[in-house]
Amino acid sequence: MRSAAAAKVLEVDVAIIGGGIIGLSLAISLRKEGLRVLIVERGEPGREASYAAAGMLAASAEIPLPLKGLAEESARAYPEFVHELQDESGIKVDLRDQGSILLSRPTDLPPAAEPLSPERLRALEPALAFPPASQSSGRASPPLADASKICAAIVGERSVDPRALLTAAIKAAHHREVDIASGTEVKCLLVDRGRVRGVQTDRSAYSAAIAVNCAGAWAGNIAPYDFPVRPVKGQMLAVVGGPAVEHVIRSEGVYLVPRSDGRLLIGSTLEEAGFNKQTDANTLGRLFHAAIELVPGLANSRRHEAWAGLRPGTPDELPTLGETSTSGFFVATGHYRDGILLAPITARVLTALILGKSPGFDLQPFSPARFV
Repeated sequence: MRSAAAAKVLEVDVAIIGGGIIGLSLAISLRKEGLRVLIVERGEPGREASYAAAGMLAASAEIPLPLKGLAEESARAYPEFVHELQDESGIKVDLRDQGSILLSRPTDLPPAAEPLSPERLRALEPALAFPPASQSSGRASPPLADASKICAAIVGERSVDPRALLTAAIKAAHHREVDIASGTEVKCLLVDRGRVRGVQTDRSAYSAAIAVNCAGAWAGNIAPYDFPVRPVKGQMLAVVGGPAVEHVIRSEGVYLVPRSDGRLLIGSTLEEAGFNKQTDANTLGRLFHAAIELVPGLANSRRHEAWAGLRPGTPDELPTLGETSTSGFFVATGHYRDGILLAPITARVLTALILGKSPGFDLQPFSPARFV
């Protein structure tokens, strides 16, 4: 593969700004159509929001109504999406389909959720305490403050290990001869007479007839457009050595996401903290204790890792997908908490738009023009 970072001038068909799962998936999709593709990544590919994600493919969760169709189709496409990445990379991606157990108010459950009796719940997740032990002692529980109004249900959702997914996607991109320029930041578009001619980085310029902004939380920093995308911080931790948990468990205050290698992820926060990715011991402690309320045996587990990521949020919590008023300049960003879930469908609809075909979905709610 050519080293784009070392090349002084590289002419491609499409320059993709950002090397997270959205940019990588789109690059692979475009290469399947025969286009020459360059990814320009300000840091290391796949090490920002995608790397920090929990990997819940929760199309039945609190998805904004305009996004439901895209989310559900993307969830359906995931097994084939993962299969192709595994086939091209030779890397095993941890895609789990045990489902999610929801501990929620009945009115908040999605239509597809199946209520669980106490007996079936215990059979599915023996380590789960429901109602939490603190309820019988009269103490308030952060994740389930009033268990009398909470019920348990199961929904057929998958989860994926985003880090394994990213490793496979990067290797698959290399396999398909996608050029990747790492450690170089796009400063602005190169535009001539209202049409994209390339991108200018802090090191050099790259010629391209089409550019796609997939820069996540940094998408608003590329001149001349100032998209209203902001970083929304999320802190998480992973523990090992606790009781076995087979399903994703989601409550009002915490969620647990098991990995097949024995790690259990505990998350997450929603913080308006700018571009600060530092973790806070007190915050992580609250998450851990909320997890113990649900699975008391986690008290004997040990911390494996803690981290924070920056989700790309927009004012209406919808992604921005489509072509801008500058011919040849497209945007695929603002996926907020659903970037991993929406990667397959984003790649599909953006590829269609770039090729001048119908995306098959009404993308008007996600138009870049809604912020102008």
